[in-house]
Amino acid sequence: MIILIFFLCHWFLSLFSQTFFLHRYSSHKMFKMELFWERFFYLILLISQGSSFLNPRAYAILHRMHHAYSDTEKDPHSPHFFKDVFGMMIATKNMYMDYLHFKVQPEPAFQGNYPEWPLIDRIGNSWLWRIGCGLFYIGFYIAFANHWWLFILMPIHFLMGPLHGAIVNWCGHKYGYSNHDNDDHSKNSLPWDFLLMGELFQNNHHKKPNSPNFATKWWEFDPTYPVMKVLHWMKIIKIRKV
Repeated sequence: MIILIFFLCHWFLSLFSQTFFLHRYSSHKMFKMELFWERFFYLILLISQGSSFLNPRAYAILHRMHHAYSDTEKDPHSPHFFKDVFGMMIATKNMYMDYLHFKVQPEPAFQGNYPEWPLIDRIGNSWLWRIGCGLFYIGFYIAFANHWWLFILMPIHFLMGPLHGAIVNWCGHKYGYSNHDNDDHSKNSLPWDFLLMGELFQNNHHKKPNSPNFATKWWEFDPTYPVMKVLHWMKIIKIRKV
C-alpha cells in the first residue's frame, strides 16, 4: 500500500507540474503569477519530476512548435511520422537537448515569455541530481516494497516526465474522437484523460490553445481547471481572459 500511494503521488504531482507549470504557464501563459509563486512552482517542478526534470524553456519552444506545425513534418513529436512511440521519444529528446544546450536557435516566434531560473535548471539537469533521485526511488522501494511485482513500477519513476509527454503526444494524436476540425490528427481520449489531468483533450486544446479549460462539451471534465480556479480565487494566479 505504501508503494502504491508513493507511486500515485509521484504520478499525479509530476503530471500536475507538467500540465500546470510547463504546459499551461510556460508554453501558453494562460495565467499570470508573481515571481514568488513562479519560483515556488519551479521548485515543485524540480522535486516532483525528480530524475526526469524538464527545462521550461526547452519544453515551451518544442510545444509552441508542435502547435504551429501540428502533425506535419516540422512537428517535433507527431506520431504519424514515426514507426513507434520509442522512435518519437528519441527524436523529441534529441531536439529537446539541442534547445536545452543552445545548440540550435528556435524561430523568433517560439522564443521568450517563459520562466527561467538558471540555478534550478543547472541542478535539475545535472547528473548528480538525476542519480540522487534515482537512488532515492530505489531505496524507497527496497525499504517498503513487500512484493516482487511492485518493483515493476520503479522504472516509471526514472522517466516520469518524458513518459507523460510521450503518452499525450502519441495517444492524443492517434486515438479517440474529435469535436473540432483542426486540420490535424488531434483527438480527445476519454476516459483515459482523467489519468492525464486533462492533457488528453488534445483536439479541444488545439482548437482553443489559450483556453485554460481543456474540456469543451458538458460531459467532458478537465481535472486541472478547477485547481486553477481555486488558485485564481486565492489570488495565487490570475487566469487570463480568452
